[in-house]
Amino acid sequence: MPDPEGEKLFAAGLKALAAHNTLTALVFFEKAVAKEDMPIYSSHMAYCIAKERGQFQLAVTLCEKAIARDPKTPSHYLHLGRIYLLAGKKSEAVRTYREGLAFERDQELIEELDRLETRKSPVLSFLKRDNPINRILGIVLRKSGFR
Repeated sequence: MPDPEGEKLFAAGLKALAAHNTLTALVFFEKAVAKEDMPIYSSHMAYCIAKERGQFQLAVTLCEKAIARDPKTPSHYLHLGRIYLLAGKKSEAVRTYREGLAFERDQELIEELDRLETRKSPVLSFLKRDNPINRILGIVLRKSGFR
């Protein structure tokens, strides 16, 4: 059963994070993790550590441990991807966001991925991108190495 004080600290950290105050959020998340080591607390804390302290390797390790303990939570992948972005590793971030989407269609992950990826133009420009003909041609050309 979750510790009520840890939950309060975590909620305060989420509120600070929503206000873009990662330093304050980090303090709350560290206290929450000290009360109870839960994967969701650790992944939030990891993002704040990377953002405020620049300790990317520690942050990646914390997120990877959170994912190992709770692999179906999309926010872990979101935080790990953001840490990779802070560290200048865009391709790792994209890979991580895609892994997270394999478990659940999370809107934040989709938005981050859309922001990072540049899409190629449709194969047949006079048809819409989501037209089945464009989609099938795109897949065939990509798999055959022509696109």
